[in-house]
Amino acid sequence: MVSEFKTSQAEGFIPDFVNTYDLEGRAQKVIPADAFGYISSGAGDEFTLTENDRAFNHKLIIPQVLADVENPDTATTVDGHTITAPIILAPVAAHKLANDAGEIASAQGVHNFNTVYTTSSYSSVDLPDITEALAGSPEWFQFYFSKDNEINKHIIDRVKALGVKKIVLTADATVGGNREVDVRNHFVFPVNMPIVQEYLPEGVGRSMNYVYGSAKQKLSATDVEFIAAYSGLPVYVKGVQSAKDVERSLDAGASGIWVSNHGGRQLDGGPAAFDSLQYVAKAVNHRVPIVYDSGIRRGQHIFKALASGADLVAIGRPAIYGLALGGSRGVEQVFDKLTEELKMVMQLAGTQTIEDVKHYQLRDNDFV
Repeated sequence: MVSEFKTSQAEGFIPDFVNTYDLEGRAQKVIPADAFGYISSGAGDEFTLTENDRAFNHKLIIPQVLADVENPDTATTVDGHTITAPIILAPVAAHKLANDAGEIASAQGVHNFNTVYTTSSYSSVDLPDITEALAGSPEWFQFYFSKDNEINKHIIDRVKALGVKKIVLTADATVGGNREVDVRNHFVFPVNMPIVQEYLPEGVGRSMNYVYGSAKQKLSATDVEFIAAYSGLPVYVKGVQSAKDVERSLDAGASGIWVSNHGGRQLDGGPAAFDSLQYVAKAVNHRVPIVYDSGIRRGQHIFKALASGADLVAIGRPAIYGLALGGSRGVEQVFDKLTEELKMVMQLAGTQTIEDVKHYQLRDNDFV
């Protein structure tokens, strides 16, 4: 029952935190079972979810010695704002599933780390409160586009008034994936989604299919054109995995490409997002920035994504597990841990800066 939903109120340092893989099992103990299933599971047989992790082994980082490198610099610049590392927060629905403080704590953790926060349309906290918690840190907005353009205009107007820097159109979730764990758990959202209340009234108790069904299914290039023209903001298209979709997006006026398979939550049987990245990067050919998500759990994953064409990587589940276990400090710890690992990999790979990483040549792993 919705009334029985109780989640973590943790706030503080996560002890004995060695790597982000450690967090999932620990978070499972504090997040309600149906909510944890929604966060952690993938679609269908979870083939694509599993491949997201395995695919990073398709490429190898060859150590570089005598490379004149010391104390590598992980900082990079986004829209004139220097961030601590090229790691941002991916859009994730309903953070209150993991911690009662929800997006407020997540935003504070992102601010303390100094990076970009991507607000989900399906946030469990309203836009102004998230923006306030970010305290000036860069905010992007992930758009689940409504069938009603008047609602879309209203949401864009709110986003612009708050100073959001970019709109991210999620194009790979026009319907919900075959998430059988949610079916077995009879999962419904036990928290409100105030940003989309205009077309998703009474969000508490709504199923995933109801939530997705309230957004527009028949997305096309004209929707990208509309968002760009009406908002005047850069539009990134999220869920791109092919050269064809790169051209379709850029022809429609997209200012960035976001490579993702929704963390293995949408089309099961599709490729790992990392395997798609090389094809997308070749098609983009440095015309616009590329953001990458799906499967990032290690510093070497970040290194390999950057070396394969990404400008930024985004994390989702690890940050939410950190939120469940440690609130804003837990979120910050996850970013700190990944940055610490990235810095170590950069040193051993002979790369001083993020630009060096982007020019690093990975080797194909002929043994997988």
